[in-house]
Amino acid sequence: METKLNSTGSEARLRAFGNCVRLASLLAFGTIGWQHLVHSWGSGPAASHGGHLAHALRDGALAWPLALLAVFAGLRLSRALGVGERGVRGVLERAVIIGAGFAFLLIPGVVGHALVDAGSGGGFAAVMLMAESIASNLGRFLDYGVHQALVALLAALPFAFLGLVTADPPTSSSAHRRSIRRLAPVAAVVGLLASGEIGGAVPNVVVFEATDNPGSWFKCVSGNGCVPAGTESLAVVKPGDTVRITLGADTDTSHTFTSLVYPAGAAGMPFDQPAALKKGESADVTLTEPGLYVFVCKLHPFMLAAAIVDDPATPGLDIGENISLINGLTVPSASDLGKRLLRAFFFITNPANYQDRNPDTNPTLNWQVNLPAVDVRLTGGAVVNLSALSINKTLEGPVMPAHPGVGEVWIDTQYEKTAGKTKPGTVTAVDAQTWKVTKKFGLPETNLNNPHNMWTDREQKVIYQTQWFSNKLTVFDRISGKVLQDIVIGDAPAHVMTRVDTDQVHVTLNGEDAVIELAPRGTHVQRRIPTQFGFERPAQPHAHWMSSDGKKMVTPNSNTNDSTQLNLVHGTIKAKVPTGVLPIASGMMPDSSKYYVSNYADSTITCISIGAPACNDGNTKVAVKTIHLLAGYDPVTGSAPLDPGGSGAPLIGALPIQTPVAPHGKYMITATTLTQTILIVDTSTDTVVRSLPCSGGCHGVNFGAKQGGGYYAYVSSKFSNDMLVVDPDPNNDGNPIDAKIVGRVLLVADDDTKTDDTPTLYAGLGGQGVLPIPVVYHGWVQKLPGSWKNQLTKDQRNPIN
Repeated sequence: METKLNSTGSEARLRAFGNCVRLASLLAFGTIGWQHLVHSWGSGPAASHGGHLAHALRDGALAWPLALLAVFAGLRLSRALGVGERGVRGVLERAVIIGAGFAFLLIPGVVGHALVDAGSGGGFAAVMLMAESIASNLGRFLDYGVHQALVALLAALPFAFLGLVTADPPTSSSAHRRSIRRLAPVAAVVGLLASGEIGGAVPNVVVFEATDNPGSWFKCVSGNGCVPAGTESLAVVKPGDTVRITLGADTDTSHTFTSLVYPAGAAGMPFDQPAALKKGESADVTLTEPGLYVFVCKLHPFMLAAAIVDDPATPGLDIGENISLINGLTVPSASDLGKRLLRAFFFITNPANYQDRNPDTNPTLNWQVNLPAVDVRLTGGAVVNLSALSINKTLEGPVMPAHPGVGEVWIDTQYEKTAGKTKPGTVTAVDAQTWKVTKKFGLPETNLNNPHNMWTDREQKVIYQTQWFSNKLTVFDRISGKVLQDIVIGDAPAHVMTRVDTDQVHVTLNGEDAVIELAPRGTHVQRRIPTQFGFERPAQPHAHWMSSDGKKMVTPNSNTNDSTQLNLVHGTIKAKVPTGVLPIASGMMPDSSKYYVSNYADSTITCISIGAPACNDGNTKVAVKTIHLLAGYDPVTGSAPLDPGGSGAPLIGALPIQTPVAPHGKYMITATTLTQTILIVDTSTDTVVRSLPCSGGCHGVNFGAKQGGGYYAYVSSKFSNDMLVVDPDPNNDGNPIDAKIVGRVLLVADDDTKTDDTPTLYAGLGGQGVLPIPVVYHGWVQKLPGSWKNQLTKDQRNPIN
C-alpha cells in the first residue's frame, strides 16, 4: 500500500510538472508569436513569412525559461495568497499572476535578446560591441522593455488562462466541453474579420503610382477621381473613397506615403507606414472627412500627391475649414500658410512651372505658375477661384561673381534628362574661376537615376555619387567621367562622405536602417552600421556628417524623429537624441562640440551637444536647443520680420534642408525650400542673424574656398536651373551680418561643355547635392595633396587653428 501511494504521488508530481511545462510553452511561444505579429504589422514586411516564423520560434525558445519561472513562481504565490484552484475566479486570478509575472520578466529580457541577436550575426566581438551600446543607452532599452511587456501582457493573460483551463482536463468534463463550444464561434468571427469576409461594399479606389520622373513622382493612374489640372498628382474623390499608393515598375526604390496636410480632426489622420514601402508593395488609406489631403514621401520630400474629398452638397471643392500639418500645427485653410501650401503643390508637381533663368530659352525671364480656374471652398465657407493664387513675375537672370573661387563646384542636377537614359539626372561641374559649366555627365552606362549627393576621395580625383531613386553608389573619374564602380548597397542611398583618417566611404541608406561603409574608391562593402536598435522602427537616415578626426558620425533619422550619434571605430550607437519632425540633414562644428539637425516638417533646427553642453541658450550652455525658423511669422496673416541686413527677404525659413557649418565654425547656413530663403545662424549664439532670397525649391548648401581667403557658400535649388554664390562674410571679420549673394550661375551646358550624353529636357534643373572641390572642411583640408593646398591661404589650410 505504501509503495502504491508513493507511486501515485510521483505520478501526480510528474503530471503537475508536465502541466507546468505545457503551460510555460504555450505562454512563451504564444506570447512571443503575438509580439512578432504586432511587430510585423507595425514595421512592415521586413522579412519573409518563413523568416518571421524562424525568428519567432527562436525568441520563443529564449523566453521559455522565463515563462517556466513565471509559472512555478506564479503557482507558488497563488498558493501563498490562498487563491483557489477551482472556479473561474480562481483560474483568472492565477492567470493574472502568472501572465503579469512573465511580462515583468521580459523587461530585462530585452537586453539578453539584443546580445543574442548580435552574437548570432557577428559572434563574440559583436556581443561586446552591443554590450557597449546597451551601456550607453540603458534607459532606451528599459523603456522598450516596458513597452514590450505591455504588449506581451495583452497575450500573456489569455494564454495563461487558456493553459490553466486546459491543463490535464478530464475528458468527460462537461465544463471543458462547454468552454470549447463557446470558444469556437468566437474564433470563427475573429477569423472572418481578419480575412475581410465581414464588411461593407468595396469603395472606389484611386491609385497613385510612384515614379522616378520629376513632377509626377506620385502619378494618379486609375480609379474614379484622377483629374488633369496642371498636375498629374491630384484626385477629387467622395467621402469614403480609398486612396492607394503602389510601387510598381516605374520606380527603382522605396518610398513612404505619409500625411503632410489633412483636414483638422479627420479620422485616420495622420497616415504613415512604420517602414518605407518597397517595390511591389502598396498602402491604402480611406478618406472620410471632406477637405484637402496632401501626401509626401519622407525619403524624398518633394514627392507629393493630393486628394480633395468633396462634399457635393457644398459649393466649390472642399479644402476644409481648418487644415492640420504633420508637425501638429492647425491653421485656417484661408490662412497665408494654407495658401502657400496650395500654391506650392501645383508649383512642385508640374515641371512646366519650374524657374527657367536662361535668357536663351526664356528671353523675358518671365515665371508663371498657373493654378486651375476652379472654385474651392475655404474657411468660413468662402469660395475663391484657385487661379487667384497663380504666380506671374520676372526672374533675376545670371550674374557672374566678380571674385573667383578655388577649384570647381559640382551640382547634382537631379531632374535633367538625356538621350541615352530612361531615368533622369546629370552631374554638372562649374569652374570656380570662370563660372562656366565645364562638364555635364549623365553616365548613361549606369542609367544614372536621380543623382542626389556627392563627395570625393582624399586625392580629389574621383566622385562618389549616390543614386537616390535606386540602390547604387556610382564612382566615376572627376576629369573624364569614366565609371569606375557601380555597386549595389541598399535602398535609396542618400548622402555620402569619406572618413578623414581612413578615406573609407560612408553612405546613408535613406530607405533602410543603416550606414554602409565601403573601402576607399568604393571597391567593395566592408561594414553595415545600424542607426537604430533592432527593436526600433527603421531610422531611414538621410544627410549625415562626420567628425574631423574620423571617429564620430551623426545621422538625422527621417522615420524616427531623432538623431543617432555613432562611434565609427566600433560601429556602435553612443546616443539617440530626439529632434523635430522629419529630420533631414546635419552639420557638425569643426571641433565636434555640437551639431545641427534640420527638421524639414516643423521648420526648426535642433542644436545637439556632443559631450558637455555646447549649445547656446542666451548666456547658458545647454545640451539641446531648438532654433525656430518661423519665429515671428504669423501663419494666418503672413506677417514676418525682415532680414536685418537689408536683403529684403523675410527672416524666416520653412522646410529647411541642407545645414552645413562653415569650415572655421563661425556660422551655419540653411537652405529652406518653401519660403525660398537662405538663413545664416551665428554659432556663438545659435540664433538666426541673416536671411537672403533664394531660388525655387532652395535645397543644397556647401562651402568652398574663395580665392585669397574666406569662403563661398554654393546653393542649389530643385526647381530652378541656377546655382547661387553667397559670400557669407565679405570683409572676413567672422561676422556674417554683411553676407550677400554675389553671383547666379546657370547650370546649363553650352557648346564648350564636356558631355557624355545629350541633354534633352529640364536643362540644369533639380539642383540638390553640392560638392566644391577641393574639400576645405577641417580635418579633410589637412589631407589635401600639395597641388590643392598651394591654392589655399594659411587660414584656409587650418580653419580652426
